[in-house]
Amino acid sequence: MERDNLMHGARTALNTIPEMREWAEQYLKEKTRSEKSELSDEEFEKFWKYHKPEIIHAGAAEAASAYKDRERS
Repeated sequence: MERDNLMHGARTALNTIPEMREWAEQYLKEKTRSEKSELSDEEFEKFWKYHKPEIIHAGAAEAASAYKDRERS
């Protein structure tokens, strides 16, 4: 239940704070790119285009946490 609350709060923050959303999208895109290194740039852009919503949904809590950690540094 706590994990669900964290994800909900993170998704709400990403939807209401544009600069956080932009940073989180870039963070998750770079992370996904490193995980999909076998894809060419063109293949990855196509993959990102179609999978972006689910990746951002699933990674919202991680990205929000990374964003806050970045601010503390």
